Amino acid sequence: MIGEYQAPEDGGNMCTLQLDDIPGGAKAFELAARFCYDVKIELNALNVVCLRCAAEYLRMTDDYAEGNLITQAESFLADVLANWKDSIKALETCESVLPTAEDLQIVSRCITALASKACAFDAAAWPGQAAAGGGKSASHDRDGLWNGIGTGGTPRGGSGAVPSSACSGMDWWYEDVSFLSLPMFKRLIQAMEGKGMRAESIAGAIMFYAGRFLPGLKRNTSFSNASFGGDCGAGSRSITPRAANVSAPSEGDQRYFLEEIVALLPAKKAVASTRFLLGMLRTAMLLHASPLCRENLERRIGAQLEDASLDDLLVPNLGYTVETLYDIDCVQRILDYFMSSTDGLGTGYTTPAVAEEGSLEATHAGSPSSLSPITIVAKLMDGYLAEVAPDTNLKLPKFQALAAVVPDYARPVDDGIYRAMDIYLKSHPWLSESEREQLCRLMNCQKLSLEACTHAAQNERLPLRVVVQVLFFEQLRLRTSIAGWFFVSGNAAGDGAQPHPGSTAVVPKGAAAGQADADADANEGKGGELPAEAITDVKARVSELEKECLRMKQEIRRLGRPRMSWSLLGGKCGFGNKVQQAQPAMSGK
Repeated sequence: MIGEYQAPEDGGNMCTLQLDDIPGGAKAFELAARFCYDVKIELNALNVVCLRCAAEYLRMTDDYAEGNLITQAESFLADVLANWKDSIKALETCESVLPTAEDLQIVSRCITALASKACAFDAAAWPGQAAAGGGKSASHDRDGLWNGIGTGGTPRGGSGAVPSSACSGMDWWYEDVSFLSLPMFKRLIQAMEGKGMRAESIAGAIMFYAGRFLPGLKRNTSFSNASFGGDCGAGSRSITPRAANVSAPSEGDQRYFLEEIVALLPAKKAVASTRFLLGMLRTAMLLHASPLCRENLERRIGAQLEDASLDDLLVPNLGYTVETLYDIDCVQRILDYFMSSTDGLGTGYTTPAVAEEGSLEATHAGSPSSLSPITIVAKLMDGYLAEVAPDTNLKLPKFQALAAVVPDYARPVDDGIYRAMDIYLKSHPWLSESEREQLCRLMNCQKLSLEACTHAAQNERLPLRVVVQVLFFEQLRLRTSIAGWFFVSGNAAGDGAQPHPGSTAVVPKGAAAGQADADADANEGKGGELPAEAITDVKARVSELEKECLRMKQEIRRLGRPRMSWSLLGGKCGFGNKVQQAQPAMSGK
């Protein structure tokens, strides 16, 4: 260039060259100049990419001298790519020389090296999953070394091929890749997917990455305390100062970032936590993301709604026309997606027997985890309805529509929906009698517990017809229980006495039935004879029930005085029993 330089006529004999477009700028040119003049230079992972690109620009090939700068830089770059930490640094520096680094395939080489190392560790830690294209069996010895990665011990030679935290968790690489730009991160994730990395690991990295770049998401999801895998707490990694110093992007950049992250999430169900997805949905509404992005999130949440918590489901209404405090329409769409899901994962949406069987198993096991998903969602929606019920702007049709999505068989007990209805009635005292009766149709009076029945019988906000229904079904339940106890008492006598008339035609239910079965089993195990104490206990309970029957009858008469037909109904149906007249336990707020 100097030899070909022609000085301008008025510029004298001084040669002036402009190398503004050299990759790496002045620092890379200085390193190249030092190399030319045999001045010792130090190569590292932070300058080798820029130096390699500058050498290409300056055409420093072996045609001019053996062992020229291109050869030297390529040799050192190969060593860099054999190390995890150095590969991350090299990939980060590619941003400043991106066009040349792409032409020289340095970016793709760095991404391939990183993806291979991460997938190799993932496959070695999960022997049942083989990494496609990994070239090794996933059942490789955990204590060995593979491509410089320590699968259970110390990295090779302590060179930092894998961080020391690799021994304690599967998320050791999440924070390292979180400093990459979005295009680089996407390419790395796609390369990992192509090499067969588990969807759970990929989703964990995306969740960590999103938590760093979306300030609004951190308010809802604490990534410094969230665990993304591992048994030794490596998932509780806090954000380093390096990440904390990154300035918050603009609203438009955050919107674009969120939409890209949602599209990047694996399609597999439950790989991303429901709390994270709800946080993303809340942020998407705040940033006014595209309808397609929000629909994608709502569908994902609906597919795993049974894992959601009530606090995360309370999405504020951020629309342009704010009517209610919380976004009821959004939750109803999510619930509709849940009910219409047909992925065959055992949700039991269209089979009432599955939900009822799961409820019975959970009752005997005493663990909520054994409940069917639709039963869990029913309980969740009852709690949600109770939270949104105090909103005076919540119209009755919208409240009814949301409550009616969950079928009746999904609720083993209707105490939750009754509580939500009572709160709504208290917050909307202007409802007419017909509207109150219409609202109460959401509740099945036969599925109320004793405490709920006691509360409903004294609830002045309920229509009188509903109160009568509650008392009537409680009457039938009590008569059944008494008949079951008389049947047990008759068997306990052991003298051939006949059971109470009509008792064989009624099957005991609830706790009374369980007690009757237990007494019958004990009776059978002892040859048909029960101790005198058991017989006395049964008689005492029957006597107590008779007293409660008298109290119930008096209560019905008190409520029925304004209408003469009540006394006739009480006489025909045999009203007059109540298991227990305790203080109301429902909140009724």
